[in-house]
Amino acid sequence: MIELTGAGGEPVDFARTLLSHGVADLPPNVIAADGSSLDTVLVADGRAWPVRVTSDGGAKARVAVPPGAGAPPSETRAQLISLVRHMLRLDEDLSGFYATAAADPVLAWIESGAGRMLRSPTVFEDIIKTICTTNCAWSATQRMVGALVGELGTSVADTPDLRAFPSAEQLAAADESFYREVARAGYRGAYLRTLATDVAEGRVDVEAFDDPELPDDEVAERLLAIAGVGPYAVAHMMMLLGRYRRLILDSWTRPKYRSVSGRSRITDKGIERAFRRYREFAGLAFWLTLTEDWLPSRVEAVAGASATGEPEGSAGSPAARQA
Repeated sequence: MIELTGAGGEPVDFARTLLSHGVADLPPNVIAADGSSLDTVLVADGRAWPVRVTSDGGAKARVAVPPGAGAPPSETRAQLISLVRHMLRLDEDLSGFYATAAADPVLAWIESGAGRMLRSPTVFEDIIKTICTTNCAWSATQRMVGALVGELGTSVADTPDLRAFPSAEQLAAADESFYREVARAGYRGAYLRTLATDVAEGRVDVEAFDDPELPDDEVAERLLAIAGVGPYAVAHMMMLLGRYRRLILDSWTRPKYRSVSGRSRITDKGIERAFRRYREFAGLAFWLTLTEDWLPSRVEAVAGASATGEPEGSAGSPAARQA
């Protein structure tokens, strides 16, 4: 069991963390519709392990490897638990954000433990998935990421259909025809393969982006230097890196905010001004304002309807999360 408590002693809402954004539910992750469980495949000690994480309904979560996969050695189990803690961002302190939100009638509800953005085990995985969300419908994102995992990822022993997200080396080894004909990634194929090769050969260290000592602007510049990463992808990646100052403004978030706020003509600058008081948490406050109705328990309390359909270029719409 792991304690669902943040670094500042604040509570962590398990379901809200799992249902925090659409990309969280891409392979190898499978998230229950009510946020009660996460099934995924993680690599520890060079082997792929199926892992299930479930809430006890309170302040703890259970991390288990299904019996059919065999019992991992104690050191491997410790690695798997560490990876799960990393994905749930239990090392993050959001207590200051909660203190500010407590005085805001619109966001006071988050004090119960909302606000964490589920991340992948590696920055590399999050960047690859984010590139796969750009300028396309959600079904195309699912197809691309599904192909990367299903064809290239390390498989669980005796269960070849269960695979982890592929490493940079595995992605780099795939030829152009794979990205063109199997993943059908279009122009993104060259970007994915180039990034994987640069990471595999040590020319780019994307895991360093997670260093809290690096200024936000420097991390944003490094992200923009990656082919296929534009302003939208930067904003999304900064959120996943725990750098919450930037707002994700795209084809889903703009109309959703206009709907929930009742301000049909507000501009991007106006939206940014509305969240300026949250300073380094402005982007997170914006995101939570848009996604309050993503849990069934909150639906009746939320004014405004959720966006429907399959938006282009949005990594986190309700349509994306529920697809």
